[in-house]
Amino acid sequence: MTLIKTKYNRRSFLKVSSAASGGLILGFSWLASCTPTSNQLKSMPEEWFDINAFLKIGDNGIVTIMSPNPEIGQNVKTSMPMIVAEELDVDWKDVVVEQAGYDSQKYVRQIAGGSQSIRHGWQGLRMAGATARRMLLEAASKKWNVPVSELKTENGIISDGAGQTISYGEIASAAANITVPEEVDLKDPKDFKIIGQPTKNVDGPKLIKGEPLFGLDYKKEGMLIAMMVHPPAFGMKLQSIDDTEARSMPGIKDIFAINSLPEGTEKQWSDVNAFPDLAVVVGNSTWEVLAAKKKLKVAWEKVSDGENTTDHFKQLSDLVDQVEAGEDKRIDGNPAQAFKSASKVLSQKYGAPFLAHNTMEPMNFFAHVTADKAELVGPIQTPQFLHKTLVSVLGLPEDKISIMMTRMGGGFGRRLYGNFAVEAAVISQKVNAPVKLVYTREDDMTQGTYRPAYQVKYEAALDKENKLTGFKVRGAGIDGSPVFDNRFPAGAVDNYLAEDQILKSNISVGAWRAPMSNFIAFAEQSFLDEVAEEVGKDPIDFRLELFDRAIANPVGENNDYDPKRYAGVLKLVREKSNWGQATPGISRGVSAYYCHNSYVAQVVDIKMENNLPKIQKVWCAIDCGIVVNPEGARNQVEGGIIDGIGHAMYSQMTFTDGKPDQSNFNKYKLMRHQEAPQEIEIFFVQNGIDPTGLGEPSLPPVAAALANAIYAATGKRVRQQPFVENLG
Repeated sequence: MTLIKTKYNRRSFLKVSSAASGGLILGFSWLASCTPTSNQLKSMPEEWFDINAFLKIGDNGIVTIMSPNPEIGQNVKTSMPMIVAEELDVDWKDVVVEQAGYDSQKYVRQIAGGSQSIRHGWQGLRMAGATARRMLLEAASKKWNVPVSELKTENGIISDGAGQTISYGEIASAAANITVPEEVDLKDPKDFKIIGQPTKNVDGPKLIKGEPLFGLDYKKEGMLIAMMVHPPAFGMKLQSIDDTEARSMPGIKDIFAINSLPEGTEKQWSDVNAFPDLAVVVGNSTWEVLAAKKKLKVAWEKVSDGENTTDHFKQLSDLVDQVEAGEDKRIDGNPAQAFKSASKVLSQKYGAPFLAHNTMEPMNFFAHVTADKAELVGPIQTPQFLHKTLVSVLGLPEDKISIMMTRMGGGFGRRLYGNFAVEAAVISQKVNAPVKLVYTREDDMTQGTYRPAYQVKYEAALDKENKLTGFKVRGAGIDGSPVFDNRFPAGAVDNYLAEDQILKSNISVGAWRAPMSNFIAFAEQSFLDEVAEEVGKDPIDFRLELFDRAIANPVGENNDYDPKRYAGVLKLVREKSNWGQATPGISRGVSAYYCHNSYVAQVVDIKMENNLPKIQKVWCAIDCGIVVNPEGARNQVEGGIIDGIGHAMYSQMTFTDGKPDQSNFNKYKLMRHQEAPQEIEIFFVQNGIDPTGLGEPSLPPVAAALANAIYAATGKRVRQQPFVENLG
């Protein structure tokens, strides 16, 4: 065991424990719980005893564990409670999971983004379970007058070794009065019984049966439906509304204009919406409101230039070609001299378009704002930033605004930006009624916060012996460069230069699954393959030589990766895929990338059919530390691989005079089922390191592995996404 002080979230432990006083704790909704089995419902506790902010124990031993972070499909609603249950030492079959509401005092970090939920929650969740276990042990110790050191727990039962046993439910009332311990013991990972076991999604039965879980499912008595009309192009704002016909249509309550982020609003980083001026229709039902919306006559005025995709690409390409570059992000050695004295210089450019998030569940949110409080319910990745914006926009005190999180039908970064929830609150405040704002698919795709378009230029300097002596990367993007300061191959090349260029735009951009990495991994790993070919080396051997250099004699001190772990996943995928063993008709490509604190290496096997790659198999090796739930982890990795291949192959958002050219799936292609890899095999490195990120790391490198496989099959390098437009 590991002794650890209960610093993390101790305030909430104390707060809740002192309030408990050993009595019945109200405030949890058993019937609203997401996962009670039929047997559990039959044995519903008569009393609950709140041990700390993360869990309560029923008098019959059933344990309710709160899942603090938003559930976006990354399975944290299952895996985070598994961590608490492990340290509590309760049988998982006796656990019921509830989604916690937003409460920064109790749960500190409630964000779904950056693959960080488990990484940041790991220690605190373990402590929550371990603290509760210690309080139960101390209560039993008092009851039996036996030292805690002589007591043991197993699956929710305490025993003293002399024949006495008592269940958690029987001692929970006394435990609720125990002072929160200053220190607790954490389990040795080798003793884990729940962590590391494939565990079914706690929402699985409801998902399969289509029961209400999502924001679009949420209903409340008296609730009205709202829909909005936004400008048809970026660079325009609302001028006037003619609602003569729409206002008299059945079920319509009101039509008006709003500005969801008026001047003077204290904006958060998540408030990036370029369209705060909206026309709004409010009515009784979605159908009635949608019909009225189509009859609105809305005039818009131009306030800035309408931008075009062709101009974006040219401007980005010009930026990465500029002799006088932008800001230096990192410089090692003397790259200018290395390139001047090089025998050969290899140079290539890579690019990618804007991407939409396209969540299966379009944006929506419920809001009920009155004169003295606001209640919001819906799918949001960043409730704390939404909360701060609402305080500013609504003019209400912080403690008068509550946010409940529903399960999200996808997010991929889109729901980091909660403009739709702010809009719902402003609409509710204006009509003085409970309202759910619902976007159509077209609203969602054409009022997005898009993955920026990018362009990057790589250069490699080679000496007479074909040794890599210098390396340059210059990246440009809409409102931000895709280049990371200290990523590989920085640290492995004597003379290295990384530079930034930024193209300003009036189109809203933001995080999209694995921000920046989702593009730069493709470019970097494609270029390294090109260099490997130029110097006549196997692409895996070439990368491993660079890692060996970074291990033995790293350049610089700020490399943000561990070259041993990096090389480890590459060697593992080489072994598992039998790299080097040719299969007739099959071509393969490889890549390796580090992001969100995890390491991924992939090999993609393809055969070409009708000039398109048919993906036979993806081999994936991952080092993400301890895997909490192998079933959920595998789902995340498979999803990332399919998502990465699909977007690299087919997807793009383009603009003409500021107007999105794609408004629905008839023009914006995502991967179809028959285009997905026929097989994906995943290997997790077993190393006992605390868990790191997993929701995003499998996505970035797979586009490069696919591009390298396409080259192996066709001799043609695809350097611009989507690949389908560049394979002719």
